[in-house]
Amino acid sequence: MNWRRISLPRRAALTGLLALGAARAASLSGADRAVVVRHTAGLPGLTRPLRVAQLTDLHYGLYIGAEQVRAWVDATLIERPDLIVITGDFLDADVMGGAAPLLAELSRLSAPLGVYGVWGNHDYGSFGQYARRFHSPQRADWRERRAHFAAALADSGVTILTNAGVQLRPDVYLAGVDDWMQGQPDLTAALRGRGGGATLLLSHNPDQLPFVPASVGLTLCGHTHGGQVRLPLLGAVSTASAHGQRFAQGWVQAPARAFVSRGLGMTAVPARLSCPAEIAVFELEPVQAGFTAGPPRSR
Repeated sequence: MNWRRISLPRRAALTGLLALGAARAASLSGADRAVVVRHTAGLPGLTRPLRVAQLTDLHYGLYIGAEQVRAWVDATLIERPDLIVITGDFLDADVMGGAAPLLAELSRLSAPLGVYGVWGNHDYGSFGQYARRFHSPQRADWRERRAHFAAALADSGVTILTNAGVQLRPDVYLAGVDDWMQGQPDLTAALRGRGGGATLLLSHNPDQLPFVPASVGLTLCGHTHGGQVRLPLLGAVSTASAHGQRFAQGWVQAPARAFVSRGLGMTAVPARLSCPAEIAVFELEPVQAGFTAGPPRSR
């Protein structure tokens, strides 16, 4: 098919039909169904336990619709976390008709310490910072459009941390850094307000990890999708990381401890292979004085 010879209205209609078909195919294949993976780890600086639920890479708009997000929100709420974090890539395209269904589902997220997030690279491209073929054109007003989305997220109870932090409890400081690829990450600014308790850092892209100081107790990342498609012996086909498979998924030490989630949505193709979507839940425990945190336990 010669895409360039199709008129713009027909091209838009065809794109919409293809997206709907792909989303339906993803739903039927189960590629969008998430498993809840629970981890237990010590976190220096905590004075009492902390349960954190991480969602990441929702990619709402092309292959993912409100039905899938609703299921993810339901699964998260069942875990009764103290804190919910979303580590970027809320959208996957310039959503025709707006993101109201996504916002309606995210507004149901609730946790005693709040719901926080950071931007991912798709949260730049989806608003037009750069052109994405068949997805969204480049736009001069992308900052204003994303600011409107950020305000809508805030109205829905989701606070975006961009090179900023917040003291959630006397023993917990949460920081968020801008996207490594498309943003202007500033770790110094993000960590400036932390005190003597535990520090949690949100960073969409794990390529940020080599620059995170060891004093940060835990960094939560997404971006890689775990590869999305993993092959026997070879592992992840692609991770969109300069470090290859080093930060593809799971627990890493680089030099600070971090966890890279496989995420929830999909890009490029509406499929996952040997790489199920996941919601990560962390039972973080105090570490006694004089002891170092042991290896995480997953179940």
